Amino acid sequence: MYYVVVATFMFALPLLSIGAEAATSHAAHGALLVCKWFVFWAMGWRLLLAGIRQIVQPAFTAREILGLKSEESHLLVRELGFANVAMGLLGVASLLQAGWRVAAALTGGVFYAFAGANHVLQAHRNRLENVAMLSDLFVAAVLLASAAAALMAA
Repeated sequence: MYYVVVATFMFALPLLSIGAEAATSHAAHGALLVCKWFVFWAMGWRLLLAGIRQIVQPAFTAREILGLKSEESHLLVRELGFANVAMGLLGVASLLQAGWRVAAALTGGVFYAFAGANHVLQAHRNRLENVAMLSDLFVAAVLLASAAAALMAA
């Protein structure tokens, strides 16, 4: 299920949304369109759902993704969940507040870049952590590049 959620929110839904809007809209396409849909899906909904799961069920992230066995780690995973819910809400709300998108992309891009780099530094990654690492680094690149391009165009 984890693989499906990651693939859906980090790749499929943003790309389908970009394609659908590009096909049906006469508005300018490019960095702002990519920013809009990756912020909404990959940052917004992905982090919101991950955050809720980390708050409600911290053992999954602790044990299955990070390989932490101690229940003491659940406190820290819940704290991560609170941050993920906050960033996720920003990403979802950016669909209604276009002025927030570039700042949200920068925020999400920095978060995903650091999270991905942290996974890279783990010598004994499991398959789930490898998926997290690769998807984090991909989305970081997309969000940071689209934010930079949008800022340069402004």
